[in-house]
Amino acid sequence: MSEPSPDQPAAPGEPAPAAEPKSLEALLTEAQNKLEEQRQAWLRALADAENARKRAAADVAQARKFAVERFVEDLLPVVDSLEAALATGDAAADALRSGVELTLKLLRSALERAGVAELSPAIGERFDPHRHQAMTAVESDAAPNSIVAVMQKGYALNDRVVRPTLVTVAKAREAAAGATARVENDRQNPISDTSLDTHSRN
Repeated sequence: MSEPSPDQPAAPGEPAPAAEPKSLEALLTEAQNKLEEQRQAWLRALADAENARKRAAADVAQARKFAVERFVEDLLPVVDSLEAALATGDAAADALRSGVELTLKLLRSALERAGVAELSPAIGERFDPHRHQAMTAVESDAAPNSIVAVMQKGYALNDRVVRPTLVTVAKAREAAAGATARVENDRQNPISDTSLDTHSRN
């Protein structure tokens, strides 16, 4: 029986002739082509990542540069109001006061739109070391560690304290406490709310 030629299909029931294995040169060329394709894909991804980084950096720079643009726009009417008040040299006291009140209202509105809130605790409110700063402690019939006077308002920006409220804090009377009650450390600043309670009980 003669062997079927490579160009002739195998007869039914006979196994198909095995394909000739690729030469080493062909395999090497194929591997090099795949490697080059992967390298090109990696270079494209690297270039895309670098472009995205540059765009993000440019966006951040623009945001920083113009972050206060809206706030400046809100403050310009305040400047206009102050300049108008100064331009009126012979204004009566009542008119000057009205102008200052209007200017203050404009300024407060601008601060409110920028996320700035006043920290003005009520008298008798409990001292909060995270929002208040005790300038002094005085003997009082009020509850220890409560606020008896506000010396200067504080402000917070988006719930972050920018300036704490300066307050006077109550401490127990020496006669009632039986000993000197201290609510401040040697630097005249409150240590913490817990330490205030501890000192007040001593």
